[in-house]
Amino acid sequence: MPHEDKPAGHQAQTGHLEKEEIRLWRLALWFLVLLAIGFAALAWERLQNLPYHLVAFGLVAVAVLFAVYVYGRHRQVSALRNLLDGLEKRGGMAPSEEQLDQLSQVLARSQRSFKELIDSFDDVAFAASLDGTLRTVNRRVTQLLRLSYSEIVGHKADEFILEPKLNDAENGLARFLERRRWSGVVQVRLKNSSRSLYFECVLNAIIHDNQIVGASALARDVTEEREKEKRFTELFETLQEGVYFSTPEGNLLEANAALVQMLGYSGRDELLALTATALNSDPNEAPVLGRSAGDRGGERAREISLRRKDGTVGIFQDTSRAVRDTTGEIIRYQGTLVDITERRKMERTLRRQEEFQRYLLESFPDLILVIDLNETYSFVSSRIRDLLGYHPEDFLGKKLEDLQDHSPELVALYRDVSTGRKKFGFSEYGARHRDGSWRTMRATASPLFDADNKVNGVIVSVRDITLEKKLEQQIIQSERLAAMGQMIGGFAHELNNPLTSIMGVAELLQENESSEPVRKQLAMLQQQARRAADVVQNLMYFSRPPSPGKGTINLGELVQRTLHLHAYSLRKNNITVDFLSDASLPPVEGDPHQLMQVFLNLILNAEQAMRDVRDRGTLRVRLENGTNSVSAIFQDDGPGIPVKILPNIFDPFYTTKRPGRGTGLGLSICKAILREHLGNIEASSGPGGGALFTVTLPVPSSK
Repeated sequence: MPHEDKPAGHQAQTGHLEKEEIRLWRLALWFLVLLAIGFAALAWERLQNLPYHLVAFGLVAVAVLFAVYVYGRHRQVSALRNLLDGLEKRGGMAPSEEQLDQLSQVLARSQRSFKELIDSFDDVAFAASLDGTLRTVNRRVTQLLRLSYSEIVGHKADEFILEPKLNDAENGLARFLERRRWSGVVQVRLKNSSRSLYFECVLNAIIHDNQIVGASALARDVTEEREKEKRFTELFETLQEGVYFSTPEGNLLEANAALVQMLGYSGRDELLALTATALNSDPNEAPVLGRSAGDRGGERAREISLRRKDGTVGIFQDTSRAVRDTTGEIIRYQGTLVDITERRKMERTLRRQEEFQRYLLESFPDLILVIDLNETYSFVSSRIRDLLGYHPEDFLGKKLEDLQDHSPELVALYRDVSTGRKKFGFSEYGARHRDGSWRTMRATASPLFDADNKVNGVIVSVRDITLEKKLEQQIIQSERLAAMGQMIGGFAHELNNPLTSIMGVAELLQENESSEPVRKQLAMLQQQARRAADVVQNLMYFSRPPSPGKGTINLGELVQRTLHLHAYSLRKNNITVDFLSDASLPPVEGDPHQLMQVFLNLILNAEQAMRDVRDRGTLRVRLENGTNSVSAIFQDDGPGIPVKILPNIFDPFYTTKRPGRGTGLGLSICKAILREHLGNIEASSGPGGGALFTVTLPVPSSK
């Protein structure tokens, strides 16, 4: 079949259709490029913080949407091409109404698809001529203006927008025409709203026949972000805490006004210009705001010292953490600084005051107890170690009645004060020492008030009065003995006169009596009367010494007088006295009354020691002459003195006797008397057993 040339009109239509198809592909490609550039410009900072797989997923989604759009446009172009091929087959005949209807439907679907694509954007998209007339807008614009598409298209933008003014836009028109592109943030205020909106815009020129006829715009609403930034900026600047951003090396990148003021600088720029070590309290150390090489960037809370502008050093609470880029690399640190210098000074002052109060309580001579309203020890001073041998921890947290050997008197005192029955109170009670011995305590209690002036416990001051009690008993005993001495002196004086008369009469009767038996009886009567007179004289000598003060003493005579004074008790208890005097002893100086007290005490101790272990015993008394001294040695055959107590027997109130048998003051008084006489007393165990006491007195030098 011969080939027929196609009509020239048909060829022109076919070429035009191909050009339209090429133009369509080119327009789609440029639209994709512009869309990608606009999207990247608007979301560049967010994309930086997104993981790689999310970016890739977004790009794939955009590519799929674009492929669907292109496929639809390709189908529309194919439909147009088929229509033209049908027209071509009819050989130049006029298209039918059906064909024209199909052609208009294809064109309408094409326009509708393109508009649906634009309307699917969440961002604002529109096209406008250079005079500001809106040519097309997407659905987002109609939502913002609350108008229909037809009410917007064909109208100028200043009919709907108060700001920016059209004049302001014309000022930048020349630069836009030169570069054919513009991007930035625009503040917009619509006429239908008083609220200011912020958009990140990208404008691209619309070119026809190489001439710029308008501009297409893609704008993302960043109002909320700007408001958040504004609120953050206001918060950043108004925070009382210092806020900073720094490099990993410790250089400041940003600081708020509070931090500038804390460090005493005149402005932010002056502070940010400092080197990394300028804030160090010690310039030789690493930068105080820097991090070590191995730091993983976790949150760090610490106290640091920073040097202010005036050179003073402040203490700050630093809380910071790292900020990373998309690769995970630390790019900066951000943190807060709180000035705690004054707080630390106050804490040190309070600590010193608390330590002073604690030292004051610990140094107080009395034991201090604080007992709360639950009858529980809440404070016990360390004085308890000295008084009772316990540690404060042994009492803290325990109730009064839970402790072993607790004192009912102390419990009663606490309850009287804590319940308000007594405002102040005191009590004496017995307390067992940790070593098992009993001590006498005097407690004084008063209410303990809190900050609201309410009673929240009882404070008790406890003092050991064991020594005072023993001294009191000793004083009472001494007073009794003194009274007895005065009575004995009076009795002795009264007995001395009749005894003198008896001795005189016996002597006269003896001279006139011729019967030998009667003379012997009178002699015995005179002898017993003289003996009674000697006893009376010794009692008078002991109770009222004839000459007070020190004088010359015959030691042998003084010891014998003491033995005679106690002879009856010794005989009654079957104790034999082996006394050997020495007439060649030189005299000594002293108070005979006090020395008789020393010798009598040693005789009494020996008597009690022997009587406790046997029915009879022997007291051996010897006088010896030494170099510039004389000695009186008292040795009994009792149980002796254990070696472990020898160092303590001269201590006050130390006694091995049963309760009621002694106060523990006898030997300590003897030692004190001999010390006043420049002498000494020593104790030891005798060679054959028993106790041995040696009294040494100095011999006065001859002038």
